[in-house]
Amino acid sequence: MAGKYELTAAANGEFMFNLKAGNAQTILTSERYKAKASALQGIESVRKNGVIDERFDRRTAKDGSPYFALKASNGQDIGRSQMYASKATMENGIASVKANAADAALEDLTAG
Repeated sequence: MAGKYELTAAANGEFMFNLKAGNAQTILTSERYKAKASALQGIESVRKNGVIDERFDRRTAKDGSPYFALKASNGQDIGRSQMYASKATMENGIASVKANAADAALEDLTAG
């Protein structure tokens, strides 16, 4: 099963998306956007940048948990991963983004 982008609207009227792997696990969560068009541009940025290893910023949280952020060509974060138990599982998450980012379908769950 292929991955997908789920575009949603938050209660405050902002928009965000999750990139989900074929097993329905969320592998990347976007920043919040004030406009739906901006969120759609964010998805296109993930499609383009999510296949480039240099765009993945491998990070460590204060509690020591590894996670990553995907950066656009301008250096801004497009989205972040969950916290992982190990660097190896984080690398698996990055590999999953690379495998799904370019071709994942868009599921628009917003009201319009």
